[in-house]
Amino acid sequence: MQQGSGGLVEMLLSAEDFYDLLTTIQYLDVIQSHSSDAVEELVALSEELEQTRDSLDVQMTQAEQERQAAADALATAQAARASLQAQLEAQAAAEEAERQAALEAAEQDAGQSFETESGNQAEVQVPESPDPGTVDPGDDRDAFVAEWGARIDAYLAGSPLAGQGTTFAEAAWEYGCDPRFSPAIAMVESSLGRNCFLPHNAWGWGSSSWDSWEEAIWDHVRGLATIYGGQLTYAGAQMYCPPNADHWYTSVLANMERI
Repeated sequence: MQQGSGGLVEMLLSAEDFYDLLTTIQYLDVIQSHSSDAVEELVALSEELEQTRDSLDVQMTQAEQERQAAADALATAQAARASLQAQLEAQAAAEEAERQAALEAAEQDAGQSFETESGNQAEVQVPESPDPGTVDPGDDRDAFVAEWGARIDAYLAGSPLAGQGTTFAEAAWEYGCDPRFSPAIAMVESSLGRNCFLPHNAWGWGSSSWDSWEEAIWDHVRGLATIYGGQLTYAGAQMYCPPNADHWYTSVLANMERI
């Protein structure tokens, strides 16, 4: 509380005695002290509020910068995804066009021969369906092996690979490979093991040789799963038999249909 100079003089002169005067002076000192403390506290609070406001301004600026950076990153990721999707679609379209061309070429060249990856001669075969489809393995291993082992055994009958249907089926289940894939390649590359260019290598599989059909089948099916995704594709045919991918693809597909 503040008093004018006249008011202070009146308060002092109104004292009845020295004791009353001293009390009045002490009272005024207390008021002055409290007023000074209040002013100092107010100044300190004002400074604290100013610092808090400055800190909040900095935090808001940082938050806005981070928000903008996140928005930029999201836009970049979306653009990259769209670009990748476009590339994949273009690649798939190009592969499909090549696959269709291979099927048309097989129609024209049916019955002729071509050189396989193993160096043997194989007949160009035309599949009934243009798509190999997929085999649903289900979740019952024993049922899968029993069904496909029997079907593959029927396909292998009378060949050096006869009786290996269960081996093919077990390996296909283990590695997630189409169970028809490896046997069909064996037919195209070596007439089911009749014309192996290396011991037990019925697939033109690099320079590999094995001591048994079981060992060879497991290795080949594992390789098909690892390198070719376990499925017949035209892109895979281009990798497996580059010189004659068209005829190799259609001939393997035609044999897969027979299993």
